[in-house]
Amino acid sequence: MELNSLKDAFDRVAKKKKLSCSKTQEVMDQIVLEIEKALEVMQSSTLDYKSVLAELKKKLHEIAPLCQLEGTQKELNIALSKYPKALEKVLNPDISKAYRNIEFDSHIVNQIIANHFYRQGLFEVGDCFITESGDAEAAAAMRSLFQELYQILEAMKSRNLEPALKWAATNSDKLKEIGSDLQLRLHHLQFVKILQKGGRDEALKYARTNFVSFAGNHMAEIQKLMGCLLYSDRLHESPYAHLLSPTNWDIVAEQLTRQSCNLLGQSYESPLSVTIAAGVQGLPPLLKFLTVMAGKKQEWQSMKQLPVPVELDKEFQFHSIFVCPVSKEQSTDDNPPMLMSCGHVLCKQSINKMSKNGSKTFKCPYCPTDINATHCRQLNF
Repeated sequence: MELNSLKDAFDRVAKKKKLSCSKTQEVMDQIVLEIEKALEVMQSSTLDYKSVLAELKKKLHEIAPLCQLEGTQKELNIALSKYPKALEKVLNPDISKAYRNIEFDSHIVNQIIANHFYRQGLFEVGDCFITESGDAEAAAAMRSLFQELYQILEAMKSRNLEPALKWAATNSDKLKEIGSDLQLRLHHLQFVKILQKGGRDEALKYARTNFVSFAGNHMAEIQKLMGCLLYSDRLHESPYAHLLSPTNWDIVAEQLTRQSCNLLGQSYESPLSVTIAAGVQGLPPLLKFLTVMAGKKQEWQSMKQLPVPVELDKEFQFHSIFVCPVSKEQSTDDNPPMLMSCGHVLCKQSINKMSKNGSKTFKCPYCPTDINATHCRQLNF
């Protein structure tokens, strides 16, 4: 990714600056030391001041501070002069040429932005944004979705599992439907927390009360937790010491967030964050293309698809795509994938071409089946 080259350039500047500062401090220490020696001589002897100062001048001349600093400062200046060029190369200051006149639904855009603030726990900022955008009706619904989750996560940071356990108990049926073991994970953390405080009897009582319903599918894990009871007073030195790791809390907090968003019908990642991150990856190749096509801006405005392939990382790929094995082109709304009677799939334009616009049958490119274009059905991924 191009941002890596920018980071490398920044690291080079930072390294040169550190070396320059270190060398400057070293030279300054030498100068201060010589001056202090000269002052000490003048205060403790009857020597002529002029001779002492002449000796000091000689010593400072030998130190040659400007010569010592010249090399590192020159390297720093070179690195600094190259960095703005690297910035301009990677971070194009003018991205307006990639803009298209597309009508956005301002209501949805406002919801996405407010949604992002609420996800971060910035409820006052989200409320202010919604109020100023004049979309107050949606505020209450979106805020309530994330406020309870944020309070649960804040409580978990303080090692308080009560809100999380209460939420999991309320939504236990829904969690079971999606195959979640979150409720057990929360009881697991609470059990270890009780045991860590030295309450073996209390931990055993908690296990009998809360683990019974999970015994059918999670007996091995419950047995492992029961083994912890033997080391209640020295759990950190036991074979189960890994259960005390703070990472376990982070993992459960992430699981709770994911599954809470799932039940709320919301994505785990903020749509705004995903959009911006994908744009950071997709914009550079698009800007390069548009620089070449600068004289044909009208063509870009009328294109239904991106004019160049834009490679995004896997985390930004949410939908399946189909590339016709005959035309080697990606399917579109106007040229959708079509399922033939033999079970193979081609794009609509390829089928029309091979069947002479449906006037005759043709053989499937992958098997000897005769295909009637009128029997082909559009395939939706």
